[in-house]
Amino acid sequence: MQRAVKHLKLPPAFVLIDGNAAPDFLIPHTCIPKADALFPAVSAASIVAKTYRDRLMSSLDRQYPDYGLKIHKGYATSKHVQQLRKHGPSPLHRKSFRPVRDFFMEKQGCLPGI
Repeated sequence: MQRAVKHLKLPPAFVLIDGNAAPDFLIPHTCIPKADALFPAVSAASIVAKTYRDRLMSSLDRQYPDYGLKIHKGYATSKHVQQLRKHGPSPLHRKSFRPVRDFFMEKQGCLPGI
């Protein structure tokens, strides 16, 4: 979110965030849970973002076919988690994603969640 706002051609005077937490912004902002149901601009941005992500995941599926990204679009479905356990994380996976974090902890001999 910070990167997206930083790369806008015109800096916004205000940022409306759909959710209950925001990164550190120097720009005035507010968080509103379910803002996509309340503000048409947030609804539109949400649709654009989801469409972009779905297309990106389908494209990345060709590069990393073992994970089924084209099917689950990177969301933590049981099939996705199963493939992560089978193949380990790809370079795309966030280390903060719980199944990935658990994978690394298990490799180091730690118990997940401890």
